[in-house]
Amino acid sequence: MIRRREFISLLGGAAVAWPLGARAQQGPKVWRVAIVVEGMRSAAYDGFLQGMDELGYVAGKDYLIEWRFADGRFLRILELVGNFAKLNIDVIFLGSPAMVYPVRQATRTIPIVMGYSTDPVGNGFVTNMAHPGGNLTGLASSGEDPSPKQLKLLAAVVPNLSRVGLLQNPENSNYASILKSTQAAAQTAGVELVWVDARVPQEIDAAFQVLARERVGALKVSSDRFFLTRQQQLADLALKYRLPSIFTERDYVEAGGLMSLDESLKDFYRHAASFVDKIFKGAKPGDLPIEQLSLLDLVINRKTAQQLGVALPPATDVSAYEVID
Repeated sequence: MIRRREFISLLGGAAVAWPLGARAQQGPKVWRVAIVVEGMRSAAYDGFLQGMDELGYVAGKDYLIEWRFADGRFLRILELVGNFAKLNIDVIFLGSPAMVYPVRQATRTIPIVMGYSTDPVGNGFVTNMAHPGGNLTGLASSGEDPSPKQLKLLAAVVPNLSRVGLLQNPENSNYASILKSTQAAAQTAGVELVWVDARVPQEIDAAFQVLARERVGALKVSSDRFFLTRQQQLADLALKYRLPSIFTERDYVEAGGLMSLDESLKDFYRHAASFVDKIFKGAKPGDLPIEQLSLLDLVINRKTAQQLGVALPPATDVSAYEVID
């Protein structure tokens, strides 16, 4: 029989040895990344997963993602981020510039990586791009005006293009700046710009009638929330009047428009994974310079190109080139 003193001694040794053995079997740290989405999750976020994969991280094994959807509500963002400390979140990833301010207000300690932002200094997110300080870093748009490349693409598919139409919403706050930049781009490209306005569906029909009378050879549609709700009408009218068209959102191309050229959020998010990797490896976000990138995504509707009898443009000056049917 084991004496009582020997039994207690053995039991005490086991109590010490078991946690040490358990810790030895736990293996490397599993990182936790919170992704706060302004509205709904889009396919662009797959770019972040791709970037992590390319850096050697396996989702579910090396890191876990906590998806959180703010639904555009400020108070909900504060509530979500307030719980991150309890969840031992290592990094917060943001895909929308609108999320930066409220998330930054909610935490000054958890590292934040901006997958995409616009003018971080002007918007008051940081005071210095090279040394952002605090808990914020990531990527920013270069702010490059896409008009010159859009007109170049239209000229590539329309031989001897001399007149280009520009459709704008006069109620858009960027109306004057877009018109000015497109006029400058048109002058450089050696084409005449004809601009028309529309703020209601009926005015869109009237605008296309004006463009037909003016004999424009192609159409550029400005980025506008109202126009996006009328994407099918715009795509159908462009095809009806046989106008090769270019937009800023791929939704128009999926509706039957010819081309879209816009910043590629998927590529931004993919590149942003490198910031998360550096933070995992011990870097402080405030020491990582914010990078400005120009990543443009060109999407073309092959069926529309065939119906209009135009060739597909060359894949130049873009980071991503996609042809859909």
